[in-house]
Amino acid sequence: MTKEEPEFKVNQKIVYPSQGVGKIVEIKERVFKEQTLLYYVIYLDVSDMTVMIPVERCKELGVRAIVSKEEAQAALDMMGQEFEPVTSDWKQRYQANLDLLKKGTVSDIATIVRCLYHRSKIKELPILERKLYDSATKLLEDEIALALDLTPKEIEAMIHARLEPLGIIRNEKASSITDDDDFDEDADEFMDDAADDKDIDDGDDEDEGDED
Repeated sequence: MTKEEPEFKVNQKIVYPSQGVGKIVEIKERVFKEQTLLYYVIYLDVSDMTVMIPVERCKELGVRAIVSKEEAQAALDMMGQEFEPVTSDWKQRYQANLDLLKKGTVSDIATIVRCLYHRSKIKELPILERKLYDSATKLLEDEIALALDLTPKEIEAMIHARLEPLGIIRNEKASSITDDDDFDEDADEFMDDAADDKDIDDGDDEDEGDED
C-alpha cells in the first residue's frame, strides 16, 4: 500500500479542532492490520496529552496548519460584527455549533464563540454548550495568539473587547426574545445521547490512535 506523504513537519504547530492547538513531535510508521501506516504524534498542551493520528485521516478529522495573520485578524474582527439571531432551542443550537467545530476553520470557531457568548448573556448555557463554548474559546485564543505572535491573554482581552459592545446591545433586546430553552428538564436525556460523541475533550490517546 502506498503511504500518503505527510503534509506537516516535525515541530510544526497545528490545529486539531476537537482537541486544541498541538505540535507535531514525531512522524512514524506503525503496522496496523498488516498494513504499514504513517502516523503523526501530536502533543496537545491544553490537555497535556499526546495523540496519534494516521496521516491519511487528517483531512477527515479537520487537522490543519495555523492560519495566516490575515485570516486570524479577520476572525478576530468578526467577533464584533452583527449576526442573525440563533434558535432558542439549545439542542438545535448545540448540534449546529458542534458541526461547525467538526469543520474547524478559524471562522467556524469564531462563530461558535460569538454565538454562545451572546446566548450566555440571555440565559445560562446548558452543561454541554458551556463545555463547547469553553473548548472553542480556548482553541480560538491559542490559534490567533500563535498567528499574531501575541499571548493568549492578550487575545482573550481583544476578543472580549469586540464581543462586549455588541453584547450590551443584544441584552437590551433580550426581553423581546421568546425562550423555549427548557434545558433543565431534558438536558440529562440529551447528554446521554451525546455521551459517545468524541469530538469534544475526548481525544484518542496513543493506544487508540491505531484505529483506521
